[in-house]
Amino acid sequence: MRLDDVRDDLTDVLLTEEQIHDKIAELARRIEADYAGRKPLLVGVLKGAVMVMADLARELRMHIDMDWMAVSSYGAGTKSSGVVRILKDLDTDLSGRDVLIVEDIIDSGLTLSWLLGNLQSRGAASVKICALLRKPDAAKVEVDVEYIGFDIPNDFVVGYGLDYAESYRNLRGVAVLAPHVYE
Repeated sequence: MRLDDVRDDLTDVLLTEEQIHDKIAELARRIEADYAGRKPLLVGVLKGAVMVMADLARELRMHIDMDWMAVSSYGAGTKSSGVVRILKDLDTDLSGRDVLIVEDIIDSGLTLSWLLGNLQSRGAASVKICALLRKPDAAKVEVDVEYIGFDIPNDFVVGYGLDYAESYRNLRGVAVLAPHVYE
């Protein structure tokens, strides 16, 4: 879905499809250099990271393995419950593996911080993070992120995997959702 298809639902376009693809290519070149001679395991965090993971994996000019994990720190509402639950665990043994967590966005950093510790505790040789988007103003904990695409404002954004009520994930860019949609 193109940004113009839902223009009335958006207030600001933050990133176009072209900007995102250019940044993913740039991140892929860095990852290739950093993991030269190794075969990293990319761990996508469901559901938001699907687009980032797919495009990054296709852009990489090296052998990789891929796996998926789903975690949640939310209860029935929109506030964090403070407890992280694994909804779908990895199928891959991490012992001795170089793991690259692939995320769509970093908000508070709380869930990602927990996930980083969890994967490190499984015997991985290394665990690094690649995130397309980060909201520095929303951070509650500092998380060391090796590969960052863009820092964005602390607004409600959708597109490129990010959703509101499971809609807008297939939007080809990233935009601020208009308040009239979710209020």
